[in-house]
Amino acid sequence: MNAIKETNFNFPHQTAFYKGKVRDVYTIDNKFLAMVVSDRISAFDVVLPRAIPYKGQVLNQIAAKFLKATEDILPNWVIDVPDPSATIGKIAAPFKVEMVIRGYLSGHAWREYAAGKREVCGEKLPDGLKENDKLPAPIITPTTKAAIGHDEDISRVEILRQNIVSEEDYVQLEKFTKALFNRGTEIAHAQGLILVDTKYEFGKIGNEIYLIDEIHTPDSSRYFYKEGYEELQREGKPQRQLSKEFVRKWLIENGFQGKEGQNVPEMNDELVASISERYIELYEHITGEKFIRYDIKDIEKRVEGNINKALQELL
Repeated sequence: MNAIKETNFNFPHQTAFYKGKVRDVYTIDNKFLAMVVSDRISAFDVVLPRAIPYKGQVLNQIAAKFLKATEDILPNWVIDVPDPSATIGKIAAPFKVEMVIRGYLSGHAWREYAAGKREVCGEKLPDGLKENDKLPAPIITPTTKAAIGHDEDISRVEILRQNIVSEEDYVQLEKFTKALFNRGTEIAHAQGLILVDTKYEFGKIGNEIYLIDEIHTPDSSRYFYKEGYEELQREGKPQRQLSKEFVRKWLIENGFQGKEGQNVPEMNDELVASISERYIELYEHITGEKFIRYDIKDIEKRVEGNINKALQELL
């Protein structure tokens, strides 16, 4: 099965190129970004060796749907979605923090809690919580945005002390983060899901704050099924969840957590196909829509052609 491992396009008026963990980002005329959401998959801040067919389409289309559904809260960077795996948008100066918000004690926060910590990013947590318990109120646990290597937990106090974000802007980021999480929670509930935790990235165009990158995708968010949640918590059983946590768990079970000296376990065709199917399942549950498998025989040519056509109309 074909998948986008990497792209090397050369668009008219292209002025820069940036390859992220998952996205290939082309700067056009120093005014616009053409973002290709590749099929690369990362976990523990490491890009895994195999690309996952349709994964980029899943992420790009979920993000487009939720960016549209939240544009009344604040403006976002999107101008056009010319291809299932690509988005064209405005350039914003990004804030150097990711705003992580958690409504439940899961994932990284649970691992910290289980290790005995009762404070995450300056947010105090009560004793006696179990994995996946609902928190008394959602907490914001920001991370620094690392260009290379691991993102690091950071507190509000440290963000302001280091002047990473001004206090005026940070107050707005907190407000937008909570409003977006509330909206995402409402949409998830309508689909029979619980939005457990997620992250948002913001930037500035002039003096205005914009929502950038993806939102509410299975790469940036964790979802539980609403049905059966209470019963599974009472019985101390794992929650049925929609996120890429299943990939992290597979890696952990095979001796990899992104630590020095560890090698990524081999990903065979069967595993790659199963991850692809899981991402399609995530799309259908999160959006409530049937996933359309666009032709991926010559996927790079398709993406390049669709972006070129959109840029001709834009420039």
